[in-house]
Amino acid sequence: MVSPLLDDLRAALGENGVLTDPDLLRMHERDEADLCAAGSPLVVTRPRSTEDVVAVVRAAARHGVPVVPQGARTGLAGAANAVDGAVVISTVAMDEIREIDPVSRIAVVQPGVVNATLAAAVAKQGLWYPPDPGSWESSTIGGNVATNAGGMCCVKYGVTTEYVLGLEVVLASGEVLRTGRRTAKGVAGYDLTRLFVGSEGTLGVITEVTVALRPAPAESLTLVAVFPSTAAAGAAVAEIAARGLSPSLLELLDQTHLRAIEAYQPMGLRTDAEALLLAAADTGTRAAEDLAALAEVCESAGADEVYAATDAIEAAALLQARRLAHPAMEKFAADAYPGGNGGLVIDDVAVPRGALAALLDGVSRIAAECDVPIGVVGHAGDGNMHPNIVVDRADPASLERGRRAFDEIMRLGLDLGGTCTGEHGVGLLKRDWLAREIGPVGVRVHQAIKAALDPTGLLNPGKVL
Repeated sequence: MVSPLLDDLRAALGENGVLTDPDLLRMHERDEADLCAAGSPLVVTRPRSTEDVVAVVRAAARHGVPVVPQGARTGLAGAANAVDGAVVISTVAMDEIREIDPVSRIAVVQPGVVNATLAAAVAKQGLWYPPDPGSWESSTIGGNVATNAGGMCCVKYGVTTEYVLGLEVVLASGEVLRTGRRTAKGVAGYDLTRLFVGSEGTLGVITEVTVALRPAPAESLTLVAVFPSTAAAGAAVAEIAARGLSPSLLELLDQTHLRAIEAYQPMGLRTDAEALLLAAADTGTRAAEDLAALAEVCESAGADEVYAATDAIEAAALLQARRLAHPAMEKFAADAYPGGNGGLVIDDVAVPRGALAALLDGVSRIAAECDVPIGVVGHAGDGNMHPNIVVDRADPASLERGRRAFDEIMRLGLDLGGTCTGEHGVGLLKRDWLAREIGPVGVRVHQAIKAALDPTGLLNPGKVL
């Protein structure tokens, strides 16, 4: 089977589009989710067009081989992890920005376009693509769409799905489906576009994305509030929401993250603080007034210090500190356990804003009960937190405590009326918790949709459900 399949793939993509080198195959085994199972792909393909993807999918189907779509592999739930003997479709070479229309305020891109590249391109025309995951300088639009990625602007501007107007998708049959529209309004038929957003490659392979753009926002004003406890910071977030304030950014970092970031790249952060809120307002002439209102809420909630950035350079440095949270915690975990055995189990739970303080208190309790270090960072403004559980990969007892802490956090989030994932997706990491969240009827509906679009289970098997 192997040789005829490779022959078919090379005939369609050429030698350069079909990778079988063992080192390259190992590089494409997994995304950035630690401690998630991954298999060894048979081959990695690098299509450049929709026609190439069609050829790969049809060849894989003829030979009964599973297909795993991948972007930049920056995901944190194992959604892009290969399975043994799979054909990986890497979309990184499909990196063309095909159109930017400033009148309709849309862009049409291939899935391999990097988020930051699109942002820079549309900025030249006074436009803005708001979704900004922490990995925006390396993650691709296709991957962002497949996982329905979020980011720091979500508190005001929403997640990726709010900006996807239309898709081109290669189905398991090899047929090409176009969904959605280019118009500002459109309600014809089922919303198939949203069906594929967040489907993690289990229903089709995305080959083109039409996204909505916004006018570039006014320059943000930024402040930092330092709190004596994470619960006090959570209470401030709830009060900000209760007062109807609309920050363009509202991020929380706990002491573990502050110390990790400062050790990773010294920037003068207050490492004695239990929690830090980073807030911004981009409301133009009203921004100073809105920032003052945010500062007043933080002070009333018990902030030890509230500090406003003096200029755009200082504001950008504060934002960069937040973006360093993930690599800083990776180094923190590596330093915690010698021999490179430190690992991170990165959680992603979202609760109603009013339950944020309860979530943060609960995570602290779980860390103590399970005897594992847990740092918390995330998008406080929309209740989406990322508890980072530090484990020793070489110690089965540490791994077991980490898994127990993960499950307890998931249970707490659902008990508080939340969801098992706010933006990272389900992948391999949260299949069981998705089933608990949506219930047996929800599971059956998911399975029916999967069976209708991918009856042989060709696409990204084992993910989501």
